[in-house]
This record gives sequence, C-alpha cells and structure tokens, in this order.
Amino acid sequence: MPNADGVWILGITMTRFGKHPDKDVVDLAADAALGALGDAGVKMKDMGVLAAGNLLGGGLGVGQQLQKQIGQTGIPVYNVANACATGATALRTAVMAVKAGECDFGLAVGVEKLAGAGLLAGKDRKADADTWTPQGRYGAVASVDGRIGTETMPGVFAQIGMEYGHRYGGTSFELFARIAEKNHAHSTLNPLAAYQKRFTVDEIMNDVMIAYPNTRSMCSANCDGAAAAVVVSGSKLKTLSLEQQRRAVKISASVLTTDPWEEACQVLPNVNTLTRNAAVQAYEQAGIGPEDLDLVELHDCFATAELVHYDNLMLCKEGGAVDFFESGATWRDGTTPVNVSGGLESKGHPIAATGIANIWEVCHHLRGEAGDRQIDNAKVGLAHVIGLGSACGVHVLERAAV
Repeated sequence: MPNADGVWILGITMTRFGKHPDKDVVDLAADAALGALGDAGVKMKDMGVLAAGNLLGGGLGVGQQLQKQIGQTGIPVYNVANACATGATALRTAVMAVKAGECDFGLAVGVEKLAGAGLLAGKDRKADADTWTPQGRYGAVASVDGRIGTETMPGVFAQIGMEYGHRYGGTSFELFARIAEKNHAHSTLNPLAAYQKRFTVDEIMNDVMIAYPNTRSMCSANCDGAAAAVVVSGSKLKTLSLEQQRRAVKISASVLTTDPWEEACQVLPNVNTLTRNAAVQAYEQAGIGPEDLDLVELHDCFATAELVHYDNLMLCKEGGAVDFFESGATWRDGTTPVNVSGGLESKGHPIAATGIANIWEVCHHLRGEAGDRQIDNAKVGLAHVIGLGSACGVHVLERAAV
C-alpha cells in the first residue's frame, strides 16, 4: 500500500569537501553511507532500497561496489546519473520507493572524485586549493531563433547573468562579486567546506577572469566529496524512539523537472524555466510559499547563477533579484538566508554529492545542529540543484513537530 504518512529524512551526513587523495569513490561513498546510517540509528540490513549517484566514475555502477563494502543484502540498487542534479535524483529515487510502499527505509548516496579536474590546472591562490570549475558542456545566450554560444559552463552562466541584467537592469561586475563575497564569508563558519576563507570584493574582482563577469572566485570548486541520506516512511517513524522522531526532517516536497517544450530552445537548456516550474510544484506540494522559507541552499555554480535563481525560486518578485540581494536578505542574518554553507563557490561542488549536501545543510538548521552558522528557529528550508542537460531538483524540508 502507498505510504500516506509522508517520507522523512532520518539520518544524513556529508564528508568534508576537498582533496581526498587516499580514498577512491567507493571509500568516500562508504564513509557517507555509514555516517548517514549511524546518524539515523539504523543498519544497512534495515534498508529496502539503495540509490547511488555518481556522474564521472564510469564502469560498474557505484551502488553495487558500495554494497560490497558496507553490506550486500540483496536489495534493489539504482545507479543514478543526472548531471549536477544527480544527488537530488538519487534521493528522490529512494523517496519514491518508500512513498510507493515498497519499503520502509531507503538509502541515497552521491559521490564524486573531482580534485584536480577541470580546464584550469595548477596552483590556485587559495589555501589548500583544488581547481575552480569551468565544468561541463553546453552554453546559452538569447537570440531570435534559439540559444547559441559557448559550450563550457562558465560561459553558459556568464551569459545567463548578463541576459538577466539586460532584461531587468541593475547588474554589474561588482554586484556579482558581492554575491561571491557573501558566500565566501559564510564558508568561514562551515568546517566541512572545501574553502573557509573570506575574500574582499576587490580580491574577487581582481582574480583570474574565467568568463565575464565570473572570475575564478565566483566559480564553483572542483573537489572530492560524498553525501548520503536515510529516508523512512512516516508510519515506520512512529515506531522509532522519541529521539529519532525529534531529529527526523519531513520531506514536504520532492520535485524533479526537465526542460519543457520551447520552440526557441531545442538545442541548449533554459535553466530559468525548469527551475521556476520545479519551484511552483514544490510550493504546491508542501502547501507553503517562498515567504515561509527560513533558509535556502541553491545551486550557485557561479555567482551569476545565484542571482537568477533568486528570481526563479520566487524569493523575490519577477525581475527583482538585484533589489532582493541589495536589501541584505540573503546574508546569514537576513530575512531569507541563502547558501549559509558557503554555497558551491566555497563549500565545493563534487557534482553527484551536491544535491544531498545542500539538503544536509538545511536539515542541520532545522534540527538546530548547525553550530556557529545556525539560523535561529529555522522551521522550513528549500534545497535546489540544477544540472545542464537538463534537470532541476527542488526539495522542501520541514522541522519535526515532536
């Protein structure tokens, strides 16, 4: 029978993002998976499904390899690859299995080894740096008949930010640098972030230019990392201890979208429309509006991306992203804190792990376990990822009422 009591995150963890030269993909996945099981207070034998996300590993699915390391129990394994939305898709896979009544517990894992990858090699100006990502392919700039342009992600999102400014006004090189300044400042409170150093606006603007207006410090960071979550049905949760119930986080919405039909955009993706569509569905599922959010972890693969996603997630009125940022709302002490983890620009972006890591951050605030960066009395949060190809995952999470 389908589960009518909803699905909850019972346990969740992420590894430190950064360089892990002594561990391979399976080792990192195992660290995260065992950490999530321990956080949940359950065992691998309790799991009824495993969804394992990995984008660049290739070969035999990481899920089966992970089982050999943490426990082979004969359960179904889904190996997931969905661009930067891979981790969110793995979680949604486990959620759907529990929601359908196939099992009471599910485990979702996202893992990637990326340190040293990318188009920029060599020494970085940051302490213990990896390299900054100009990841992937695809590019987009508005034209009459479609979208054309670069096939590297820095170029894609540079064009998206410039297009937003052309349409609505108010953007500038300095504005985008100040978005990065915020995220780097937030990262100083996150001990698991790849980079934990504050930068001035001048330092960010004078860094190596990658694709105007994004300098290196405005780009997401290639690194190694993994994150994992244990989900549980609402009916099963009621049978667990009061402490497990207290720490559980409700998944009020789990949405995955792709590009809709648009005659002008059949070759390259439109990151705005599929994100807005996902947000609309998520708010409807959760029965809330953007004004109810206490914090947001969104996919700031570049500073320009963060700005447009303020609008796409309806955190502001249409065309009002610049004013929204200028109001101070997105800082940790603002009305709608965004990327208090440091975001992808500082926390790092091991592609398949990011979707679950964003949820990890929100869960810790809802549990009251975020330490020095805690958002006081956080009750509702949203996690967002987008992968060009194209896929967008949005999850709305709520604090347990126990």
